[in-house]
Amino acid sequence: MGEDDFRHLERLVTELDCRGLHARVVRTHSGRAFVRVINPKATSLAENVTCRAQAAPSHRDWYYWWSWGERMHTVEDPAGAATKVARVLAAVGE
Repeated sequence: MGEDDFRHLERLVTELDCRGLHARVVRTHSGRAFVRVINPKATSLAENVTCRAQAAPSHRDWYYWWSWGERMHTVEDPAGAATKVARVLAAVGE
């Protein structure tokens, strides 16, 4: 994992914290990292978000990815990604 990945993950943590979610960057023994996000009002609502580049024909774009492998949002807009995660992790009535 490079410094760029880690920086993108930390920017996402900041945005998630602003939305009242508990988030932190977790680094595995293999060196891979992800953001662990938990809704403190319903702790069973949690998600792991990764960050990686996707090669395009002429360049590489960086994205946040859902735990199930679906591309979520560009890293250029961590606030937009945080909004998506907050929607997914919202408890009924929030």
